[in-house]
Amino acid sequence: MTQVHFTLNTEEIQKLIDQSVQDDLSKTILTTVFNQLMEEQRNEYLQADEYERSEHRKSYRNGYYTRDFTTRIGTLELRVPRTRDGKFSPSVFERYQRNEKALLAAMLEMYVSGVSTRKVSQVVEELCGKSIYKSFVSSLTEQLDPMVKDWQNRSLKDTSYPYVMTDVLYIKIRENHRVVSRSCHIAIGITKDGEREIIGFMIQNKESDETWSVFFEYLKFRGLQGTELVISDAHKGLVKAIKESFTNASWQRCQVHFMRNILSKVPKKDSKPFRESIKAIFRFTDIELARTAKNKLIRDYIDKTKYSKACETLDEGFEDAFQYTVVGKGHPRLKSTNLLERLNEEVRRREKVIRIFPNRDSANRLIGAILMDKHEDWLSSSRKYIQFDNLSSD
Repeated sequence: MTQVHFTLNTEEIQKLIDQSVQDDLSKTILTTVFNQLMEEQRNEYLQADEYERSEHRKSYRNGYYTRDFTTRIGTLELRVPRTRDGKFSPSVFERYQRNEKALLAAMLEMYVSGVSTRKVSQVVEELCGKSIYKSFVSSLTEQLDPMVKDWQNRSLKDTSYPYVMTDVLYIKIRENHRVVSRSCHIAIGITKDGEREIIGFMIQNKESDETWSVFFEYLKFRGLQGTELVISDAHKGLVKAIKESFTNASWQRCQVHFMRNILSKVPKKDSKPFRESIKAIFRFTDIELARTAKNKLIRDYIDKTKYSKACETLDEGFEDAFQYTVVGKGHPRLKSTNLLERLNEEVRRREKVIRIFPNRDSANRLIGAILMDKHEDWLSSSRKYIQFDNLSSD
């Protein structure tokens, strides 16, 4: 059987997977974090802290053993806790390596199909040698696929998400010997308490009102409820699908994209006062104050030819761009899709290694694994994404 070692030593490999941070301080910090996490997991398993007497205790501590663990910043030497009953196993390894395995699986599929790039071939041969069997690739994907699909299709009915943020990410997939562009629809839900979760993703053939409707119906079928505000850019067909799928919800047009759209209609030369006035409007978190400033700007500039188009665009899209001040308690983190843009960048950082996925399952597996890890990071955070009781935002 082919032995796979997750040891990425050469500079070429480090550059390829965009994990070239060889920082001793980062290693020390990550080692400490993993060791503390495993210690807490052992305490939870034992149902007792160190030296604590408890009638609920399941077993006793039994020292540690060392284990090398390869991560994106290099190989760490960890102290793995043991218990006397031998049944304790930290989850940190499985979780941390999930998207690493998905990335490797995608590269292996490319390799055995004969469609890998030179750099991907180098990585595969460095990790696994040149004798890669399809049965091994299958065993790796079989580990990951049920995990991703279970998470992808989990029930949402136990939580209400009044605020939903959605966007699309374009990827390339090889289908029937052709390289085609496919759309990956992603949605984030924010609870009334300000917690954020990734509530769904779906790879489809294109972006249209039909595919957006399919995506929204998939979320609702899984139990999405209580949606009051949907935040997105003005993608083709998206606004229509939002209005049809969420009849009682308002649409918040992403202010970042909207402002760029307005300013793109203004010549850069000698337009600084106008641009600054536009930016000032979007700093208001009270819709009446913003509307007053908008009306004044239009009165001042509408009759000037080089500003007329921008004024018309502002006037037509203004109400949709300030719905968060009415429905979202005026919290600035609900006025744009910046959170989702950052999430897309996380996916892109790993996806660019593959460039062209060997098939749709491979894309679903890698993107799903990345989103699962980010979702769990958010859930484990002690800090809420939005503090509705305190409208200041960092």
